[in-house]
Amino acid sequence: MNSERSQVRLVVFDWAGTTVDFGSRAPATAFRKVFEAHSVMVTDDEARKPMGLNKREHLKSMLSEADIAKRWEEQHGNCWTEADVDQMYADFVPFQLQAIKETTKLVPGLTETVDQLRSQGIVIGGTTGYFREAAEAVATTAEAAGFVPEANVCADDVLQGRPAPWMIYEIMHQARVYPATCVVKVGDTIADIEAGLNAGCWSIGVCDSSSMTGLSHEEYSQLSAEERTTRLQQTAEQFLDAGAHAVIETLSDLPELIASINQQLIQNSQPCVISQTAIEMTSN
Repeated sequence: MNSERSQVRLVVFDWAGTTVDFGSRAPATAFRKVFEAHSVMVTDDEARKPMGLNKREHLKSMLSEADIAKRWEEQHGNCWTEADVDQMYADFVPFQLQAIKETTKLVPGLTETVDQLRSQGIVIGGTTGYFREAAEAVATTAEAAGFVPEANVCADDVLQGRPAPWMIYEIMHQARVYPATCVVKVGDTIADIEAGLNAGCWSIGVCDSSSMTGLSHEEYSQLSAEERTTRLQQTAEQFLDAGAHAVIETLSDLPELIASINQQLIQNSQPCVISQTAIEMTSN
């Protein structure tokens, strides 16, 4: 079999909640603040539910939720409109940029994991639902901390963001890597998983730093072993229910998982569920 088809050659990471900003706090914070600025209070869970989408689509998804739409109508006396979305998005941008300044730190284990992958000849890419200015702010901070992907794409670079596969395809184009079976997509949201599936690549969820786990690294570290296991299992189940081929507890688990994927590729396998490595949650 062609060796280029029998091993993983590209890993496409998400940014917030996967490689930076443990718990994906920056977008959640910005969404809560912009709704508060428009006299509508939303919970952290409500702000996180559409996570992974283009940020304007994220706003519309939140506004379309029945409970939030009802609160909007109670405060404003009418249903929200596209003009409201336009204004909210304009107001959202500075909230997002400020939150990025406050929360963008590399996720523990990232640089070591990336070094291991690169030593195997794997190209590193990054995709994000952030708009261009926000994506550049994150990338600049990450570069100063030592993480620079070879290819990087944001929602503004394509006609349609997640769950469409276009950002992944653009990364593949920049990296000159195909077919999609040699590509692994790693993310922390359901939209990430769906984008990977739609692209035809291996779609992997990371649990500890995920927006769905929803905790800062400090908060996560303070959980008891039992609490941590429960939170991780809940996140893992959501990923697997969405069709993820596997889930990992931390990014440090990724090289071992890729070794398992390579074994599947040697057997000419298409992306499939790797149940034995799906996750064995620890309480370390």
